[in-house]
Amino acid sequence: MNEHKRKWVYLIVLSIIWGTSYILIKKGLEGFNPIQLGSIRIVLAAFFLFIVGFKSLRTISKKEWFWVGVSGIIGSFIPMFLFAFAETEIDSSIASILNSLVPLFTLFVGLFAFGVGFTKNQLLGVVIGLFGAAFLIFFGTEVNPDQNYWYSGFVIIATICYACNANIIKNKLQDVSPMGIAVGNFTVILVPGIVILLFSGFWRNEVTEGPNFLSSLGYVVILCIMGTCVAKVMFNKLVQISTAVFSVSVTYLIPIVGIFWGVLDGEKFTMWQLLAALVILFGVYMVNKKKTPQRTPSLKK
Repeated sequence: MNEHKRKWVYLIVLSIIWGTSYILIKKGLEGFNPIQLGSIRIVLAAFFLFIVGFKSLRTISKKEWFWVGVSGIIGSFIPMFLFAFAETEIDSSIASILNSLVPLFTLFVGLFAFGVGFTKNQLLGVVIGLFGAAFLIFFGTEVNPDQNYWYSGFVIIATICYACNANIIKNKLQDVSPMGIAVGNFTVILVPGIVILLFSGFWRNEVTEGPNFLSSLGYVVILCIMGTCVAKVMFNKLVQISTAVFSVSVTYLIPIVGIFWGVLDGEKFTMWQLLAALVILFGVYMVNKKKTPQRTPSLKK
């Protein structure tokens, strides 16, 4: 299979895996609080990755470890906690839609941090996408007045983290194997993950003997194996064989899967929210529309 076909296969598989991740986080929160969920995800994911890919650490040179560490912190560590906190107040389907903002922020991070040019259409796409996000949050407060939609901000911050990570992998870690990046990420964040887990109250009787402990742990294990380990390696490979913006366009399809699981689980989702989601995805389409990039004058100097 050539690289063009392979990147589309990766894109579709990733959308299914990550689209399912949001409902798994929601189910995990039935037995754990956000701190416990985030830290146990880090520890379990590191354990599984070490089993299958510990030798891949050899592909990381000394000068690349810094960027591997940064990638691990902003691409895995921080978002794991942010999404856990967000889904204590907002529906999993809404979190999956807001995640579609990643390509928009990827464009800006690429411009300001790495000097990647952008077109007028792409800038327009960013504006449209952000308006769509604002409408989605507004309609969410109307449909679910008992939920605190300020928690949507956690998802938005997480999308900025993902955008930074995609640009770092593309511009700084091209020579490191996808497995090496994933294992290296969790090598860096494992120790703080363990420390947080130890002080999170995870081992208290009210948690381990709770009615949802085993089921929530099962959901988290699935989330770690598929949503973190398998998907992380696939995403790293996708970034390397395509572009940072194309790779994060997986967020086109994630909302479809996320909405499906959310509605199946009894979440409310209206036509107005669907319209807002389509506005966001149209903005993402504008960002990904192919045109020859034009750099801003300040970047030509």
